[in-house]
Amino acid sequence: MAPTRRKLIARKMSVTSVQQDWFGRFLDYIKDECLLAENTLQAYRRDLVGFYQWLGPRPIKELRIQDLSEYLGWLNGQGLSPSSVARRVVSMRVFFRFLQLEGHLEGNEAELLGSPKLWERIPGVLTPGQIDQLMVAPVEGTDVYWLRDRAILELFYATGGRVSEVATLRLRDVHLQEGYCRFTGKGDKQRDVPLGRQAIKVFNAWLSQGRPELERYIERRSRRRGGVESPETLPDWAFLSRTGHELRREALWELIKKYASRIGASETISPHSMRHSFATHLMASGADIRQVQVLLGHSNIRTTEIYTHVDPSELKKVHHKYHPRS
Repeated sequence: MAPTRRKLIARKMSVTSVQQDWFGRFLDYIKDECLLAENTLQAYRRDLVGFYQWLGPRPIKELRIQDLSEYLGWLNGQGLSPSSVARRVVSMRVFFRFLQLEGHLEGNEAELLGSPKLWERIPGVLTPGQIDQLMVAPVEGTDVYWLRDRAILELFYATGGRVSEVATLRLRDVHLQEGYCRFTGKGDKQRDVPLGRQAIKVFNAWLSQGRPELERYIERRSRRRGGVESPETLPDWAFLSRTGHELRREALWELIKKYASRIGASETISPHSMRHSFATHLMASGADIRQVQVLLGHSNIRTTEIYTHVDPSELKKVHHKYHPRS
């Protein structure tokens, strides 16, 4: 009698296992089919190891442009030079292109990041004139939550806060009388950042006019659905969504894109551009790099050093003013 054969049960691979398999097959592809040099292969390997470190257990298929932009922020936080960041993004884009060709991805979100060849040293910095336009882009009668949106824009530029910090800011951490707000940043580190007069003025308008109106809407909406939401039971997020919840980072991203488009600014403008503009304008006005480091919450001053570039137009002015033969 033949021995009973054990029934084989297919084991479902985890997301992490599948993605590790993709990594290995990609390296085989660029080695055997693309015939890349060994040094280039090792560079791709190192770059993608870093990408996987940032990625963790998240599925690559679910990554969107907002997530990949956060990856850029993470790379900058590692103290890498702009050229190193650009190279790592190229590696990621080639990897995503391979996954698309293999049928693992329907679209390629990485292509939306643009070509690093076209990047400036600090991409997406608004001029002071554009900032002035952006701050008044939300308009009464056109935008339902225009006071909230103006307060958000002012806070971004006044503090240089990260998108996650602005999204999770609590009312108790906004001290308008004293003129500062308290952010909880990476690693739960807290820092106090001053608020300018204009930011305080607009935030006061949001608290006294815009927020109560939104709270009344949320309460009426809750009653229609049989709920008991009231201003007293709402969470104390500094900025509420129309459903009474914390604003998602994606919503803040879309908000800034919307108003940047309205004033004709570059389509690459993002919440991180507001942070870049904050730091760049401070440095251009003579702020000390150590002070900017503290305001941005950078643990490593090498990260802050990307803002020490000098505008070529300013160099021309200095040369013309001071050079004896200009």
